[in-house]
Amino acid sequence: MPLLVTDYSWTQTDTTVYIHVPLKGAKVGKVDIVSTDEYLKVHYPPYLFEAFLLKPVDEDRSSAKVGNGVAVITLPKRTNKIWENLMITTNDKEKKKEIRERALLKYQEKLSSESRSKAEKQRAEKKYALETMMKLEKEERESVQKMRDTEREKTTAELDAWQLRQKQQAEEEEQVKLHTQRDNQNSLKAITEKQEKRCSDGRNVKLDRRGSEAKCKKKQADLPALRPAGNIQVTFTPRVFPTALRESRVQEEEEWLHKQAEARRAVNPDVEELKDLTEENMNPDWLKDKGDKCFATADYLSAVNAYNLAIRLNRKIPALYSNRAACHLKLRNLHKAVEDSSQALDLLTPPVAANAAARARAHVRRGSAFCQLQLYAEGLQDYQAALKIDCHNEALLADTQRIRDIIQGTAAHPDTQAGPLIPVCTGLLYPSAAGDTISPKRSHILPEKADMLIFQIFVKYLAIFIFFFSVVIYIINLYSLGLQLFLLIVAHNKE
Repeated sequence: MPLLVTDYSWTQTDTTVYIHVPLKGAKVGKVDIVSTDEYLKVHYPPYLFEAFLLKPVDEDRSSAKVGNGVAVITLPKRTNKIWENLMITTNDKEKKKEIRERALLKYQEKLSSESRSKAEKQRAEKKYALETMMKLEKEERESVQKMRDTEREKTTAELDAWQLRQKQQAEEEEQVKLHTQRDNQNSLKAITEKQEKRCSDGRNVKLDRRGSEAKCKKKQADLPALRPAGNIQVTFTPRVFPTALRESRVQEEEEWLHKQAEARRAVNPDVEELKDLTEENMNPDWLKDKGDKCFATADYLSAVNAYNLAIRLNRKIPALYSNRAACHLKLRNLHKAVEDSSQALDLLTPPVAANAAARARAHVRRGSAFCQLQLYAEGLQDYQAALKIDCHNEALLADTQRIRDIIQGTAAHPDTQAGPLIPVCTGLLYPSAAGDTISPKRSHILPEKADMLIFQIFVKYLAIFIFFFSVVIYIINLYSLGLQLFLLIVAHNKE
């Protein structure tokens, strides 16, 4: 049963009633205040303050302030009169119960109406925001379409003007050619007429004809005979596969080469959004090189964008998915790294020697993502698959052993450290500046900062060695100088 508060105080004016209720050490969040036009309740367990007001008040303008160990309730009066008492003086429990129930029911209805109005207001605001966003997007689409139409009309006008110029130029050239032919015919005709006038003697003409015929026969006799017809046989160099004949995988190798050729031809530029791209941006190989350069400069988001566009153009190149997985590893998008690595492995089939390095990279990148997600069993499977391909990679062996120790409980669990285990076999995890290649001999133990620290320590000890070496040389010089002085003194005494 709650304890009733009796040490309250109240004051009034002609228009307002002020009630001060002590909170007795209660926290602000645990104070519950209910106020209607004829009832007031302040509840802070285990204390309860109830007031059955003498006259009705304006509940809409009523307010309460809680702080400094006291709750101050301000109740504006409906009629500007001085009250004789704060509460009614009756002791009728049934009447008080009726007032209390009526006030609580009214308060609940007020709360429900406020919640409904608030929900309606939120729905209206969301609807307005959605309509505004749709309107803005529509205006943006219209502006973009207008710009495209303007550029298309401009380009069409320029193309029509260029075609008209080309046509006029061709007509002018044709006219010049006709004039040249006419001039040549006229000049030839004039030369022929002159020759006919000169060759008026028929005998001389016959002799000239006989001489010209003899010369033509002589020239024909001097010509070499025609070459005999024949066929030239062309043979191509046979392809040599690296595997031995007893372990021949020629069929798989040929299938892999056929898939590679199909992947190079499977460019898909028919997407509507890709028609406005430049010729370079329509080349997946150029986009892959661009992504590799962005990765080398630590611009991973740009590299992801380049690989995304290349994949939209050609979805059958496994290196695009593998390199994008490396970018997602850098950006800590671990689930996406797992998806891209899995897609690369699906494309790297059948497993042959030509794609062994790429398969090893994809397994290591997916295994690293699993380890950073603390899925060490799955990560160990990928690392073991990579070890079957590249069994002499020391960095890969060390990372695999490290994961195996964590699973067996022989190493410190990553949950007790700063974060999850991150294998750092960088030669397999990330593409180098020259492309997506493997660096199996690179150390995986020390990152770049550790390499710099070792270099600084080496320089420090080298400086110390040079200092001590110079001190030893200086002492030797002093010793030789003293020895020379001693010999000079001995020689002088003998004289």
